[in-house]
Amino acid sequence: MTFEEKQFVTSLAELDAMVPPATGGAAGKTMHRIERYARQFIGLSPFCCLATSDGKGNADVTPRGDKPGFVRVIDEKTLLVPERPGNNRMDSLRNIIQNPSLGLLFFIPGFEDTLRVNGRGRVTKDPGLLADSAVDGKLPKFGVLVSVDEAFFHCAKAFRRSGLWDPATQIPRNTMPTLARMIMDQMAEVANEALPGQAEVSAVDADIEENYRTELY
Repeated sequence: MTFEEKQFVTSLAELDAMVPPATGGAAGKTMHRIERYARQFIGLSPFCCLATSDGKGNADVTPRGDKPGFVRVIDEKTLLVPERPGNNRMDSLRNIIQNPSLGLLFFIPGFEDTLRVNGRGRVTKDPGLLADSAVDGKLPKFGVLVSVDEAFFHCAKAFRRSGLWDPATQIPRNTMPTLARMIMDQMAEVANEALPGQAEVSAVDADIEENYRTELY
């Protein structure tokens, strides 16, 4: 597909000419600390997305989830995001070591508004700092200590458009193949190999479920 270059918006001046400036709450809502409402929202949130980028500006975003309040408010300018066991790629931590700028988007099930926090992160391994993030006696190896630059609430339009929390919009998981099937097929296609058989895929699906059961913390 080809695109017309003249249809791209390539300057801030052109963008500003097409959209009226933000006013009222949209213009003045940015806080530079975690005040009482942001603290309460984070304490109720069991899920957030963490956006980072590497030293070359390549962007990435990862989901983070745990019991409500798993992201700890250390003080009004500092958050701690525990690093739970995953696939050992460590994409976010690698990025933060190269480029500390990050963004967080907090969700609460049933809430249509969200909380955005932007700041700078450092990767900590301090057992004293991480102790309060232990689950069943298991201490996270790392955490992301976030210095808060700005925090503000985001309106519900995206949720109203998507119907994200509406049970009527939920799509049965079997609409698409399992995670193991999709990844194994992708890897086989890249390697120009035959697609794996169902027995092999089912075995990997079972391994994934066992990992979920035993390696969440």
